[in-house]
Amino acid sequence: MRLNQILQGDYTVSSLYHQIKLPLDIEISIPSDDPVRLVSAFVEEMNLSDLYETYDRIRKSQASPRQMLKIVIYAAMNRIYSSRDIESSCKRDINFMYLLEGAPAPDHSTLARFISLHLSQCSKSVMSQVGTILLDLGEISGENIFIDGTKIESVANKYTFVWKKAVTKNMAKLAEKICMFCAECEELYDFKVVYKDQISLRTLKRLRKKLYKIKKDEAIEFVHGIGKRKTMLQRSIEKLEEYTEKLKEYTNKLYKCGRRNSYSKTDNDATFMRMKEDAMLNGQLKPAYNLQHGVDAEYVTWLGIYPNPTDTLTLIPFLKDMEEHLPFKYKNIVADAGYESEENYVFIENNDQTGYIKPQNYELSKTRKFKKDISKRENMDYDSETDSYTCKNGKKLLAVSKRKQKTATSYQREVTIYECESCHECPFKKDCIKGNNCKTPFEDRKKVLSVSRKMEEKRAECLERITSDYGTQLRMNRSIQAEGSFANVKEDMNFRRYLYKGSENVLAQSTLLAIAFDINKLHHKIMSERTGTHLFELKKVS
Repeated sequence: MRLNQILQGDYTVSSLYHQIKLPLDIEISIPSDDPVRLVSAFVEEMNLSDLYETYDRIRKSQASPRQMLKIVIYAAMNRIYSSRDIESSCKRDINFMYLLEGAPAPDHSTLARFISLHLSQCSKSVMSQVGTILLDLGEISGENIFIDGTKIESVANKYTFVWKKAVTKNMAKLAEKICMFCAECEELYDFKVVYKDQISLRTLKRLRKKLYKIKKDEAIEFVHGIGKRKTMLQRSIEKLEEYTEKLKEYTNKLYKCGRRNSYSKTDNDATFMRMKEDAMLNGQLKPAYNLQHGVDAEYVTWLGIYPNPTDTLTLIPFLKDMEEHLPFKYKNIVADAGYESEENYVFIENNDQTGYIKPQNYELSKTRKFKKDISKRENMDYDSETDSYTCKNGKKLLAVSKRKQKTATSYQREVTIYECESCHECPFKKDCIKGNNCKTPFEDRKKVLSVSRKMEEKRAECLERITSDYGTQLRMNRSIQAEGSFANVKEDMNFRRYLYKGSENVLAQSTLLAIAFDINKLHHKIMSERTGTHLFELKKVS
């Protein structure tokens, strides 16, 4: 072999005398129990008509959408998330070649476009197909759904924040400047632009039109640069343009925020949240998404992406979305204390479902400190006939009024206000009445309770359910299955930050992770002969 052949771009020239020893059929080298075969068989059972509809045309010389879906799912199963790494694997790994079925390896831009342009449009439809297949296989019960959430960081930079409170404050200051500026222009140029003391963007446009008319009528030329004196009209117009742009900017930022308190400049759908991973140990907020998982028999059957930092407001939209796309309806809704609210209780009951939600004070109520706290209404005697509480001093707290309270989701609940007869010279007053922010002097204060009777009733019913044997088993399974799915995604699959921007793309990537998790779980269950099991049994204590 001549040495100069090594320097050529076609490396096959320098290996003319190399004997091929690999088997020509790739499938021979793949073990019969390899999960890549399970991925291929599972995706073949899925109805991907919605995915195919996102394409204008499909070239025969390229990998089909079904093959692309197999590739990205199998890549997620093997902790490969970068499109360039997936491209490299398609050229080197025989398992990826097996999924391509002879088609050429797609490049990284094709893979990225598949997720962001095609899969993002039908990710919910694809996820519903997974739940349908698992139900047909008998792997999920279709009866109990375990719900939990976690926060995963966005690809946006952590210093690209926009705070709604700061924008609102600056906008109020700008409004004052605009009011003074409009009054000044009306006095200088002798015209009227403000009517009924209301100033808006339309007012500034009207003012701009009048100022430019003066410029045209008087043939005034604007000057720029050092040593040139600007006219009063030019200064007014430049200040007006500056105020107009600022007002548009603030209005646009408030529109992007919506009901949220913040957003990221480089990923407008991401909200700044407090993460568990705090490298600076200062409670720094980072742009993130609230990922919700619905788990049944250790499989993720539904998921959702939400901008809410807390889980309370995500339960109802999650259940509605799941019921809309899945062909079956879950009977029992199992969640932790973060999902408890009167609105959630009422929705689950009206939706003909049974809630197994842990009360927010469940763990705290079992402590000695809570049981000895006389300020808690749970430690007071309640008389349903007279609708009153009795404190430790024997005084009655009577219902004095009822109020309507509206939540962030416009849900109205009725709250009853209970007030003590008299707390004067009570020996337990310091332990019973707490809080130092009240303007009323401590000597004149009375014990007041705000209680939602409906909330108390629903909480008592749910507490009875979760403390039963079946409820205890469901709570144990929620801890194992729902929280275990996030542990698997974050630790085993090593996924802690999204690679795509926008809620639709983030949902598509979360869907790939969930499907990869489900197929991995199905493979392990098959190998360990645990198929068909839905719940872990409680251990019997002798």
